[in-house]
Amino acid sequence: MAEGAIGISGLAGRYATALFELARDKDEISSTESDLLALGTALESSRDLSRLINSPAIAREQQARAMGVVAEKMSLNTLTKNFLGLLARNRRLFALEQIVRAFTELSTHERGETTVEVVSAMPLSDMQLSDIALQLREAAGRKVIVRSRVDGSLLGGLIVKIGSRMIDNSLSNKLERMKLAMKGIG
Repeated sequence: MAEGAIGISGLAGRYATALFELARDKDEISSTESDLLALGTALESSRDLSRLINSPAIAREQQARAMGVVAEKMSLNTLTKNFLGLLARNRRLFALEQIVRAFTELSTHERGETTVEVVSAMPLSDMQLSDIALQLREAAGRKVIVRSRVDGSLLGGLIVKIGSRMIDNSLSNKLERMKLAMKGIG
């Protein structure tokens, strides 16, 4: 699978594509995706782990050992453990979050799905999320996986990200456009 086929490129895209192809060859796409999603969650919730992978002051050998311990504690599969070691040795752990996103995109594309990120000012109910998924499924013509997150700076409304496209229907964006329009009038 070519990384450019679905808009994945750059350093993270190359690493994610290589890992994806290895996982597909070993029939471990699902378990590798689960491992990566768990790592992504751990990165979001642990400032220490985030510092570990982003600090240039920590030697690559120390990063590799620490990631090995993390992988053992999280019971990650061998392919994911080896991949984390490779990232540490190559000083590429800083790209792990982007690699997780790119791998997930490759995996969902392989299953005929589309991942959509919905950002809202307040948490959305399950009913609202399923309504959004239904509308996007009709528009996209394929199964849609909705991942939601909250960003209080939006004030209201939604931002919907589908691949490289973004639909910004947030209140903060509308206010900004109104402000620019008023400057143009005055």
